[in-house]
Amino acid sequence: MSEAILEPDLPIIDPHHHLWDLRPLMPAFPEPRHPFIETIARTPYYTFDQLHGDATGGHNVIGTVFMECGAFYRAGASDAMKVVGEVEYVNGVAAQSASGLYGTIRLCEAIVGHADLTLGSKAGAVLDALAAASPRFKGIRHAAAWDADPDVLGPPFHHPAGLYRDAAFREGFAELGKRGLTFDAWLLEPQLGDVIDLARAFPDQPIVLDHCGTPLGMASYHGKLHERFDTWRGNIHELARCPNVMVKLGGLAMSFAGMPDHGPEAGLSSEVLAAMWRPYIETCIEAFGPARAMFESNYPVDKWGASYAVLWNAFKHLTLGASADEKRALYAGNAARFYGIEHLI
Repeated sequence: MSEAILEPDLPIIDPHHHLWDLRPLMPAFPEPRHPFIETIARTPYYTFDQLHGDATGGHNVIGTVFMECGAFYRAGASDAMKVVGEVEYVNGVAAQSASGLYGTIRLCEAIVGHADLTLGSKAGAVLDALAAASPRFKGIRHAAAWDADPDVLGPPFHHPAGLYRDAAFREGFAELGKRGLTFDAWLLEPQLGDVIDLARAFPDQPIVLDHCGTPLGMASYHGKLHERFDTWRGNIHELARCPNVMVKLGGLAMSFAGMPDHGPEAGLSSEVLAAMWRPYIETCIEAFGPARAMFESNYPVDKWGASYAVLWNAFKHLTLGASADEKRALYAGNAARFYGIEHLI
């Protein structure tokens, strides 16, 4: 769907996107395919050219933050250290963008990698190697998404239940604070109590909750978004009481949420998407305030439900009544502050 770009001059830092090239792995992708796998199958590669094309397609994206996704790991390295390859690769993409040959946009100006925090204190050596791989390295994400229903997440995800409460994980988590690194938390709506407990246990550690806490509307949760909304809202408000936590406003176009429940690029207008997402986005902004929330694309995963241009138009419909200062914070300022890339604004 093609739409006129709303507020085309509004500066945006997209604080959450991925890069990958999974074409060599496609024959091995599991069957039958989960909707998340279908999204990847239709976007088997998302590298510099695709990201640059989306980010320069009309909205004023001035910079982006890469989010780990298990791509381009080092061959031959140990399981602990292979993750360094991803940061090395993305640093090259960032350098390509910073050359100025592709305009003023700064893609991957901040890089969020991965380290296995269940290594405990030994995770510190991995964090040091990631930092040595790029001056743009800002922190890690260690996802904890899990559900008793295996059809919710599908074959790609193998996180154990209760990961954020695990003693070894928390020993590794403590290594982040020693190095001034950020933490991205991804888990599912029924698990929000785990990240609340983690944030309380480490009140000085900067944490950002990805994807509005990932409401669920598929598999055994199909048709239950309304039924579970009050529980989700209560947990979001409880998490927001932790001043060290921020929230990313997005991820709702993923197949997990079922908003929309068909894809990819469902063809719905930005106004329809905005109406669908409004209860979640407005609740998050109400709970965290405009100084602790940031809009995200989660691309190309959110390509399931919307094109890049339509996605950002939907967000802009939701902030039509916001002040200029609030918009500056929600679309760029908060992301720049959290990830230490204030020079972009």
